[in-house]
Amino acid sequence: MAGGVELRVGRRLLWVGGAAYPIRNITRVYTFLLTPRRGDATVLFFKRVGIILSVAVAMTILGQFIDLARRGDETSPAETIVKWVWIGAVVAMIYCVGDLMSVLTAASHWVLAVETSGASTALVTSKDTQHLHQLVGHVVHAIEDPESEYYVWVQSVAINPRYYHFGDNVNMYGGSGNVGMEKA
Repeated sequence: MAGGVELRVGRRLLWVGGAAYPIRNITRVYTFLLTPRRGDATVLFFKRVGIILSVAVAMTILGQFIDLARRGDETSPAETIVKWVWIGAVVAMIYCVGDLMSVLTAASHWVLAVETSGASTALVTSKDTQHLHQLVGHVVHAIEDPESEYYVWVQSVAINPRYYHFGDNVNMYGGSGNVGMEKA
């Protein structure tokens, strides 16, 4: 899950592995606990299960109506279709359980995040949170003094962003009655 990368500051650039971030474009550097969206994944699982079972039951009822109208002794095409619908439902349920388990078993990680004025975000991790806080200080120092240089080897984290919370959500609606900050 995690591998090592070089975090280097030099010549007004922050290098995270092979990615270069101009120091002047960095808008925020901070550490936080990156946690999986276990609640969201559970809700999504139950929604999917509800849809899968609803479709399978509806197709079964429809197949029963077709069989009643047909009144034949031989195996009807509706029975075959219903059988394949339930096989598909079981396969879909297995996929849903696997998707849920991948989120429920995903680990939380303390990470250092570097955000830029664009859409870029770099994440590095360490088992030592104090080390991450020191790295924040080094990057902030590089922002204040673009001529400074720093080098360290850190871990990177490879995650699926849809499974994790990325800090706080700030929602602003109009000029008054703002909801403020919602903790993730």
